[in-house]
Amino acid sequence: MATGPDLLLIADVPPALQEALSRRFTVHRDPAACPEARAVVGSGMSRIDAEMIARLPKLEIIAIHGVGHDGIDLEAARARGIRVTITADVLTDDVADLAMALLLAAQRRVVINDRLVRSGVWRVPLGQRVSGRCIGIFGMGAIGQAIARRAEPFAAEVLYTARTAKPDLPWRFVDDIEALARESDVLIIAAAGGAGTERAVNARVLDLLGPAGVLINIARGSIVDEAALIAALQEGRIAGAGLDVFAHEPDVPEALRAMEQVVLAPHQGSATVQARAAMAELVLTNLEAHFAGQPLPTPLV
Repeated sequence: MATGPDLLLIADVPPALQEALSRRFTVHRDPAACPEARAVVGSGMSRIDAEMIARLPKLEIIAIHGVGHDGIDLEAARARGIRVTITADVLTDDVADLAMALLLAAQRRVVINDRLVRSGVWRVPLGQRVSGRCIGIFGMGAIGQAIARRAEPFAAEVLYTARTAKPDLPWRFVDDIEALARESDVLIIAAAGGAGTERAVNARVLDLLGPAGVLINIARGSIVDEAALIAALQEGRIAGAGLDVFAHEPDVPEALRAMEQVVLAPHQGSATVQARAAMAELVLTNLEAHFAGQPLPTPLV
């Protein structure tokens, strides 16, 4: 039985990581029953607010198995001197790959055509060309940049908006999400979640994207006004969508599930064998570094 520091596990993580944590720490799953916890391990969707932090007076480190951190009260963590880590970089390529896969699948009818062929149908409607379109990216962090590099060979132009322009990047910056949608044929969402981006992709943005436009979201469901998206798709105000994230996961609206012009995935951006193994290893490495008094490999706070 493990006798290491008390650790609170508040997310479903891969079995191998659970086993590794159990060998190194005394693992608990109920926050109310673990006031002695010195570490918390969560996922990118975990909510760790000021109230939870206050209930854990001995907490020293929050290690996130993922890169999302919009559910963590970072200011409350900073005020207590609590370290926060994410599994940065090791899932970037996989998320970017999925963004391009969703785009290609949506435009070339990959999913619906597969279903039709399996049912014995051979003659199917035409798809849409991906090459030569203007591809706009909302958010230009590591994942946004990885998407841009993949999109560049396809695109007539890659452009982006973010909190600030990045002059060292070769792609054109536009001032805001509305300008980006107006100039893009494809809008790819790669921004961080949180109050600053909640429902940033609204009915106005979708109308600016236009009836030939396609929306791809591999970031956070909260960034898109889901009701506005459903209406835009139903009314033909945009042409299609590829969605890996949703407003109320794991609930996916029936309207989206019924649409042939929409490709759906169950929040699988980092879901490769290689990425998940690297993420688990990085969670452990951050925890071990902290408790050994060494620099953290991927600190956020």
